[in-house]
Amino acid sequence: MAVKTEKDLPEFHQATWLKAMSAMQLKNYGYTVQLLQPVLKSHPEFLDGRKLVRQAEIAKTGGKAPFLSTASIAAMKIQSTVKKDPLAALKAIEKALEGDPRNAQLNQLLKEAAMAVKMPETAAFALETILDGAPKDTKLMHELARFYMESGSPEKALALYQRITGISPNDLAAIKGTKDAAASNSMQKGGWDKAETSYRDLIKDKDQAVALEQQSRVVRSEEMLDNLLVELHAKAEAEPGGVDTARRIAELYEQKEDFENAVNWFNYAAALTNNSDAALVRKASDLQIKQFEAAISSRDEYVAAHSGTPEAEQYAAELADLRAQRDGLRFEAARRRVEQNPTDLQFRFELGEILVAMEKWQEAIPELQKARQNPNVRLRAMTLLGKCFTSRSMFDLAAKTLADAAGEITAMDSLKKEITYSLALVYERMDQKEKALDCLKQIYEVDYGYRDVAARVEGSY
Repeated sequence: MAVKTEKDLPEFHQATWLKAMSAMQLKNYGYTVQLLQPVLKSHPEFLDGRKLVRQAEIAKTGGKAPFLSTASIAAMKIQSTVKKDPLAALKAIEKALEGDPRNAQLNQLLKEAAMAVKMPETAAFALETILDGAPKDTKLMHELARFYMESGSPEKALALYQRITGISPNDLAAIKGTKDAAASNSMQKGGWDKAETSYRDLIKDKDQAVALEQQSRVVRSEEMLDNLLVELHAKAEAEPGGVDTARRIAELYEQKEDFENAVNWFNYAAALTNNSDAALVRKASDLQIKQFEAAISSRDEYVAAHSGTPEAEQYAAELADLRAQRDGLRFEAARRRVEQNPTDLQFRFELGEILVAMEKWQEAIPELQKARQNPNVRLRAMTLLGKCFTSRSMFDLAAKTLADAAGEITAMDSLKKEITYSLALVYERMDQKEKALDCLKQIYEVDYGYRDVAARVEGSY
């Protein structure tokens, strides 16, 4: 059974999914699970839904098993169902996991039931959930790494084997697994068709074997990075159209913190895809911004440490121009993303956020109004909208927007405090002092030290 995405769900279940994401954002974990359980019963292949349910269950329980867990009893009852009716078992397992989401027995049964109905992605997720609760269990890591290799995910297997050798450097099975996974990963990425070739048959040349093993390591020395770059540059010259090679060169330069070369190679890799790979385009622009931020930070530090010197005065004069260039670059990158993906509400939010930082209130409003339809950024978009309306002296719209946002948050968390405080200031500017004081008192009741709330509330008596 192929994995289903949100778009594959019927319309009424898509609406439920949006409600569940909103409930998760509001930390209403029990309601998130309650909303998604019926969706998973009808669509067990909806892996994103299953992942969100598990995330909510772990958040609700704190990731800890209850003192008197009934999971073992439930697992014994379900075990016989796995072979007879794996789909029914999936439903029963999901219900049993609510109180103990990382339970090893239940998740092992989830893996077996998922494999019985040909859902390897769900089976892998079950093992990942167990490992999440036992991050140093190398035996489980071996099991999951073998599963990744068998299901055609050598890159994930490679990461796990590296993790095992980090814990147990002399684990021979993990060392061999690292080499095999690295070879399989290279074959997969390079499109080689000799899937059954062993690691040593595939790479007989010793220098090539060393290079491949170096590429598989997480932490690389400067010398190793330079050796890899020499090898990859030669490959890029021989195969100038290789996007993957260009990307890997860019990533190595980024690791060396040579941002200029990294930007050039990310731009080159993006150009090879006709800028259709959004991740490459974004990476290039993000690193350019990072270059400016590094230059600004170094000048700030120098000016602070050498105040009054001619060099400090020169750097201080450059800072305003550097900040303007950085902000302009950030804005242009965000604007291009929106132009290329006009229906992506996350990109709309990012553009609106940048426009607010630039105090372009009027231009930010339509972007944030669209972005508020995305449940993942809805509340932050509404908060920024309130700021836009306030800055344009549209106090009635600001008050309504902020009040609506505050009403969607049940607990007085940091975001609700920020929204409620902003709402109080808006009411003050509208000369509605009672409403303003009521907002401040709501914060005062739970956080005496928040900003100047205590002084304002106590001063009202």
